[in-house]
Amino acid sequence: MSLPHAILTALLEKPSSGLELTRRFDRSIGYFWSATHQQIYRELGRLETEGLIRALPAEQPARGQKKSYEVLPAGRAELARWTAASQDPKPQRDALLLRLRAAAVVGTAGIEADLRRHLDLHLKQLAEYEEIERRHFPPGRDSPEDRLRHLVLRAGIDLETFWTRWLTQALEEFAEVPGG
Repeated sequence: MSLPHAILTALLEKPSSGLELTRRFDRSIGYFWSATHQQIYRELGRLETEGLIRALPAEQPARGQKKSYEVLPAGRAELARWTAASQDPKPQRDALLLRLRAAAVVGTAGIEADLRRHLDLHLKQLAEYEEIERRHFPPGRDSPEDRLRHLVLRAGIDLETFWTRWLTQALEEFAEVPGG
C-alpha cells in the first residue's frame, strides 16, 4: 500500500497540517494516488504511532488548534527504502473495457453514450493537466526536483492523450458496428 509513502512525500515537500495535506492531495498527488480525507487522517495517526512523523509543537497552545506534521529521520529512511525497491506494474483493470467486451455478447445498449461521457471526462482532465503544465512548468524551470515532478505530470498528460485518442477511435468503430 502506497498511501503512507504518498503522505511522507507530501510532508517532506512541505510540513503540513492534516487539512493542508488533504487540500494538497486534492490539487496534486490525488491526481495519481487518491485518498479520502478520512484515510489521510487515519494514516497520519499510524505514521505518528510508528515514529515516522511527528506533530510539530504549537507556537501558542490553543484548544482545537490544527496539528502540523513533519517527517522524522525514520520516515525519510522508509520513503527512501520504498522508492529504491522494485515493484511490478499492476495489471490493467477497467470496467469500461470489460463492459465493451460484454457488449459483444449481450448487446450495446448504453455503451455509446458512456463512451462519449468518458471522452468528455478525459478531454476535461487533459485540459486541466495542460493548464497545470503551463502554470507550473514554464521553459527554464529545470531543477532536478521540478524535472521529476514534471515527468509525473507528463505521464498524466500522456495517459489522458491516449484515452482521448482511443475513445475517439472506439466511437468511430462503434458507428460502423451493426446495432452500435
